[in-house]
Amino acid sequence: MKDQKRETKGGKLKRAFLCAFPFTIPIFAGFWFLGLTYGIYMNVSGFSFWYPMVMSMTVFAGSVEFVAVSMLLGSFNPIQALVMTIMVNARHLFYGISMLDRFRGVGKKKLYLIFGMCDETFSINYTAKIPEDVDRGWFMFFVTLLNHIYWVFGATLGGIFGSFIQFDTEGLEFVMTAMFVVIFLEQWLKEQNHISSLAGLGLSLLCLAVFGSENFIIPAMLLILAALTLLRPRLEDGKGEKL
Repeated sequence: MKDQKRETKGGKLKRAFLCAFPFTIPIFAGFWFLGLTYGIYMNVSGFSFWYPMVMSMTVFAGSVEFVAVSMLLGSFNPIQALVMTIMVNARHLFYGISMLDRFRGVGKKKLYLIFGMCDETFSINYTAKIPEDVDRGWFMFFVTLLNHIYWVFGATLGGIFGSFIQFDTEGLEFVMTAMFVVIFLEQWLKEQNHISSLAGLGLSLLCLAVFGSENFIIPAMLLILAALTLLRPRLEDGKGEKL
């Protein structure tokens, strides 16, 4: 009986992993290049390879990790580091609110899901249509774990081999922008109603024009959250209508 339960659990984990893995392949490409760039950046800044390796394991926030390089080279200022981290990653507050329902009932895995929720992982776990025979909690866990591994792998390689790489790595960060465009287009094709997507685009462009490229993200997310809250009845009633 114990063997049967073990096999059942093993089969459930295998199905969840095999279902999650294809979703993370585009993330691997982006994280490998961007993580490699980060590792190289740490290397040329004078840090040993284990700095990007350990930071990518424990911090796992790409933007903050890049900013942390200058902080580590500057004077000790924990207050500045805290404020900067909150400002850079404030968008995760909105991600967390959006994932409250999806994380409900997943057990202890929830702790790791919260820790590992980066932009790319949120995009997959929020938009993916998970088959009925796949455990939702384990699917999200493997998406999070695989993306975490990809980032650590790229950052560690960059830290180890950074000094041997001679080509110009400027512009590699655009890989992530291209990946988000693809995710958006895939979601657009799945939608029966484009109101939420159009609202997000329109409000983001408005905030970009008003606040500028450096400060538009937080106002845009606040406006999008308010707009989707107001439009929620229409979105739920019009699921079968296509614009």
